[in-house]
Amino acid sequence: MAANGLIRLRPLLCQSVVRALRCPPVASARVGTPCHPSACARLYATKKAKAKAKGQSAKVNISAALVEDIISLGDVKEDMTAVLSALKDDFTRNLSIRTSPGALDHIVVSTQDGKFPLNQLGQVSMKSPQIILVNMSSFPEATTAAARALRESSMNLNPEVDGTIIKVPVPKVTREHRENLAKTAKQFSNKAKDALRRVRSNAVVQVKKAKEGHSEDTIRLVEKQIQRMADDVSADIDKHLAVKTKELLG
Repeated sequence: MAANGLIRLRPLLCQSVVRALRCPPVASARVGTPCHPSACARLYATKKAKAKAKGQSAKVNISAALVEDIISLGDVKEDMTAVLSALKDDFTRNLSIRTSPGALDHIVVSTQDGKFPLNQLGQVSMKSPQIILVNMSSFPEATTAAARALRESSMNLNPEVDGTIIKVPVPKVTREHRENLAKTAKQFSNKAKDALRRVRSNAVVQVKKAKEGHSEDTIRLVEKQIQRMADDVSADIDKHLAVKTKELLG
């Protein structure tokens, strides 16, 4: 009789075990209240929402007006942006593949009347993929200075002067040359990051000097804002390096 009773109770026991495995009990639920899958989903969604809200609150920028007597965040941002601008200029001036007339746009010619971009003094054109011509007929007196500027540039050029025409042979760009340029680009980006760190460190030192008369929470917020600004510029440096490296390596 006892054995028959156990046989009849077995399906009910199995169903209870399955329900327990499907949805573990929630600590905050009342004793005896089953945890339905929808309730579990709501609990999980609530945790995700709180985590998302926490992340969003960390990104809130502090008002510049609130800390204007501590440090000028605008000036700090301007200094950091100047670092990025200098990097772009280094890329343009020193990392050209030399495959188009525009590759000489950054060449600056020093004359008796001042310094001028080469393309303002002469007409630059491609005679062939291996030769760039610079026609200096509009400013013939600057021909020698233009040739000197080309020769002294970091592009390893050897211009030839014929009257007011400057012929610039363009060496074939080898894979090795491209890889060397990519390494140089990395060096420039590291140099920019060092400069960025100096700007951030100087700003933090200035903030620490202004601790008197301000709460610790305000000082921490300002320091975090400075770090966040530096992180943004650092990310921009990485992006420009990636683009330039891809351009150089083809």
